Amino acid sequence: MRDNLYLQIAAVMAPLSLIAVGGAPAIFAPMQHEVVDVRQWLTGREFVEMFAVAKFAPGPGAMISTLIGYKVAGWIGALVSTLALFLPSSLLCMAVARAWDKHRGKPWHKAVEEGLSPIAAGLVFAGILALFRLVDSGVLSWIVAVVVAGVMTWRAKIHPFSLLGIGIVIFLAVAFARKLV
Repeated sequence: MRDNLYLQIAAVMAPLSLIAVGGAPAIFAPMQHEVVDVRQWLTGREFVEMFAVAKFAPGPGAMISTLIGYKVAGWIGALVSTLALFLPSSLLCMAVARAWDKHRGKPWHKAVEEGLSPIAAGLVFAGILALFRLVDSGVLSWIVAVVVAGVMTWRAKIHPFSLLGIGIVIFLAVAFARKLV
């Protein structure tokens, strides 16, 4: 039974590895769909909590796969999930980088680069919308997200921890105010 579960984890994460165009945010929506809606390994709330931990902890946000693997099948599940998410794309990336450099400057090369950019942006946007759908925390979340995106666009050198701290303070203040009312 456990072996089958490890194979299931690998079968979920490995394909996501190969579609992570634009990085981890591009796979959050399909990952959420697969582990919450299809396989029901996690609740929507658990997925969001793991997402928050993965984003706050050092390292890539895609480490959410490690947390999912651990929740589903313990330490071995965490290892299987991590390898399944990172190994295929790493090997493909090495092969593509080699071929990519060989053909730099050709007309199709630039066309592919330009074509992948909006696809990557769309995948990232879908991941963001999937997270907001799961959290369902209202207008304040949207306002904070838009403000953070604006600040990070306008002043890219601002450290994200300062924005995380400000966001925490805002939501704690709102929660405290609600209790007083």
